[in-house]
Amino acid sequence: MGEPVSALELARRQIVAAREYTLTLLADLEPEQWLQTPGETSSIAWQVGHLAMAEYGLCMFRIRGRRETDLQLMSGRFRKQFSRGSTPPSDPARCPSPEEIRQVFDRVHQQALEELAAVREQDLAERIEEPHVVFDTKLGALFFCAHHEMLHAGQIGLLRRWLGKPPLR
Repeated sequence: MGEPVSALELARRQIVAAREYTLTLLADLEPEQWLQTPGETSSIAWQVGHLAMAEYGLCMFRIRGRRETDLQLMSGRFRKQFSRGSTPPSDPARCPSPEEIRQVFDRVHQQALEELAAVREQDLAERIEEPHVVFDTKLGALFFCAHHEMLHAGQIGLLRRWLGKPPLR
C-alpha cells in the first residue's frame, strides 16, 4: 500500500478520471453531430458547454470567487447559454460552434487543474456562501464536479446511441 491520499488529491483524481471518460465519448463524433437534438431535449454541444460552465463554477468560482480574468476562460454569454435550466437553441446558428465549445471546455479544465494545484487542503473545509443542494463546503464542490461530469457523460452516451454510435463500455 502507498501513502494515504489527501481529500484534495482524491477529488482531483476523480475530476481527471471523469474528464478522461467524457473525452472517450466525444472522440469519434463529427462536429455536425454535436448540434443534433433528439426531440429538442439536448445535444452534445449543450452537454459539453454545460460541463465547461459547471467545472468553472465548481472548481474555481466556488473555491476562490470570480476574477476579472475569468472572462478569458468563457464569456458571460457562454456561461448563461449553458447554465442549469437552459436548453439547446433550436437554431444551431445561435449556438457557439463545436470547436469553440471544445476550446472553452479544454481551457476551463486546464485552468481548474492548475488552480487546484495551489489550493490549500485546510481551505476546503470552508463553507460556501450559497449552499448547493448536494454540498456545503469547497471540498464538496470539488467532489460534486466529478459526479456531475459523470452524470452528463451518461447523457452524452445516450445521445451517442441516438446518433447511431455504438456503446463504448
